Amino acid sequence: MKRVIYLIILIGIIFGGLKACIHRDISDVETEIPITQGVNIDKYSINQIFPNPKTVTIKGIDYLQSQLPVGNFGGRIIASTIGEGPKTFNPFTAKDATSSQMANMMYDGLVSANPVTGEVIPKLAKSIEIKGNNYIIHLRHGIKWSDGKPITADDVVFTWQDIVFKGLGNTSVRDSIIIDGKLPEIKKIDNYTVVFTVPKPFAPFLRILANPIAPKHYFTSIPDWENSFDRILATTINPKEIVYSGAFHLKKYVPAQRVVFDRNPNYYEINLKKQKLPYLNQVVYLIVGDLNNEILKFEGKEIDTINLQGATVARYKSKEAASDYAIYNLGPDTGTMFLAINLNNRKNEKGKPYVSYLKQKWFSDLNFRTAIDYAVDRDSMVTNIAQGLAEPLFTSESLNGIYLNKDIKGHKRDLKYAESLLKQSGFYKSKNGLLYDKSGNKVEFDLYTNAGNTERESIGVMIKQDLADLGMTVNFKPVEFNTLVNKLTNTYDWDMCIMGLTGSPLEPHNGKNVWNSYGPLHLFNQRPPQYNKDDRLSWEKELDNIFEEGALKLNFNDRKKYYDRYQQIIYDERPIIYLYSPTRVVAIRRKFKNVYPTTLSGILYNIEEIYIGNDK
Repeated sequence: MKRVIYLIILIGIIFGGLKACIHRDISDVETEIPITQGVNIDKYSINQIFPNPKTVTIKGIDYLQSQLPVGNFGGRIIASTIGEGPKTFNPFTAKDATSSQMANMMYDGLVSANPVTGEVIPKLAKSIEIKGNNYIIHLRHGIKWSDGKPITADDVVFTWQDIVFKGLGNTSVRDSIIIDGKLPEIKKIDNYTVVFTVPKPFAPFLRILANPIAPKHYFTSIPDWENSFDRILATTINPKEIVYSGAFHLKKYVPAQRVVFDRNPNYYEINLKKQKLPYLNQVVYLIVGDLNNEILKFEGKEIDTINLQGATVARYKSKEAASDYAIYNLGPDTGTMFLAINLNNRKNEKGKPYVSYLKQKWFSDLNFRTAIDYAVDRDSMVTNIAQGLAEPLFTSESLNGIYLNKDIKGHKRDLKYAESLLKQSGFYKSKNGLLYDKSGNKVEFDLYTNAGNTERESIGVMIKQDLADLGMTVNFKPVEFNTLVNKLTNTYDWDMCIMGLTGSPLEPHNGKNVWNSYGPLHLFNQRPPQYNKDDRLSWEKELDNIFEEGALKLNFNDRKKYYDRYQQIIYDERPIIYLYSPTRVVAIRRKFKNVYPTTLSGILYNIEEIYIGNDK
């Protein structure tokens, strides 16, 4: 698992081995094994060959040239987002998927990924040389920020040295590149060349260069910019003040209603006719309160694309032939859905425990956690919530992940076994069927999820009933997403929660911020920033070692041994109990062309190349 409430780090890539003093253009990087293996593709899926863009130099400017069919300019696409909308437009402080998605519309990284193969491909970088532990980045000449200033090595050095390495904003990227306690070094060679030096060969590093690049001159022009960093690019900003590099820029944000992006007329990507992309004039995200509202807006043609859930898939599929939309099956979801248990046994600054001492005893009991796992009816969830469009999930890697530990077979629901485990730890049922611990305390706790996500709310209702069969009293409390995130990562005052994290089928190291003991997404045992005592559980220590050592192995088979072990630890210890993996099904209006939905990247990853065809 990896990942995001916070930051979306693009799909990872595995190297068969990096030898000293080799030179490769970024487009020549090869994977050791077919990275789409194991993905179930049916006739409604599209995983076609997606041609990588090429570099074309025109009058000294190194443009990125799309190799897709030339389209029409104009029009807009309207998508949607569940919840309350973005909390920031700063890609370096974003702490939720929506904010990251919106911010990344405006800021590009040095590299990107082929949406079908996961192969690393160029973005702001023109090419990369890998020489031993050195990554020499050659930037595109002549490309500019939106205010006309050139994008140069100074911006790259500033981003990594003054933002990422210093730990400003979200620290997930910094935490993921610490090697033997050291950060990489970065040095400017000239205005269009920088070199990163890593302490040791580090398999995920090239992939991590997808991190957005910030305009140095804009950030440093803000008074006391470091101390006010978390307020830079706040949602209250005047869009005209934003300096950006991406294909689209913020036009308008109406809280709880919509986010509107306009095309960047001077973007550095062009089509085969050497016309500047993007094609669309606007990308609009409607902020919808819940999944039901999203469906109504799609049916009312207020939005153009939608992720279909459970029972809606069959209904939409039956109407597809006579409709204006097409449906695509993208295979297993790349993220994970889970039940997390709060193992935090610490006290706040006032000396009060974040989790009551009583609940600490329950939650720290492996028999208690395992009993919950065996009481959860995953098969019923798949049937009743996902309408069969899912599979039970027992691992922290997604079902289409190349590092999936296939030796973990999971289990069926088994209440008798669950009850026997509780009995071993002294729990007992009263005559009224309620569960009590050996000291006579009634077993009662709160279960949270984010309100408006009807799928998770349905899961919560089922888990409440599943655990009631054991005699547990569960107070199910859907709350607003920001409130939930605050509980999980700041106040730590929660018992259990149903959440999901996005992920990559290709790179487990992206999950270091989840599994590292001091990671910002170590949800089940979050440590306050001021808490420095090494109180790690033995298996937490092993996880830390796995994510340190696994990234240093360059051979796939060598790495897989580490990541197989980490999945086994999570399955055995059960701080997080995985539920099921939905099948991703998307619909989009047929009028949109250059649409290539893929298992790895979804449907709008190439938004700058999508256009409206003549056959509307």
